[in-house]
Amino acid sequence: MDLILEVDDADAVIGAALERIAADEDMPGDERDHAESAVTEDTAEALAYLVDPFDLVSEVPGVELAQASWSSEQIDYDPDSPDWDLDVEDGEERDADDEAEVDRA
Repeated sequence: MDLILEVDDADAVIGAALERIAADEDMPGDERDHAESAVTEDTAEALAYLVDPFDLVSEVPGVELAQASWSSEQIDYDPDSPDWDLDVEDGEERDADDEAEVDRA
């Protein structure tokens, strides 16, 4: 599963993450300082404080979260571009099997 988000208001995301961190009474002070710094510098870190991958799939029957990871990349998104493909990483080329799968889809 890939989940792609467009952040329209990074300041709102960062602000919400800072509010969540401030509300966490169990977080030690040094960890709080690190978390505040991280979410202020990187919107993906802010999202990580707001979106829990377990919560996204915990109610789905027959699904168990095995692993979750975050990465962030600024891109120029054009869904109508023939070059846009979620299954191909930058610099990778599609092989014949990939082409066949796309043609069947």
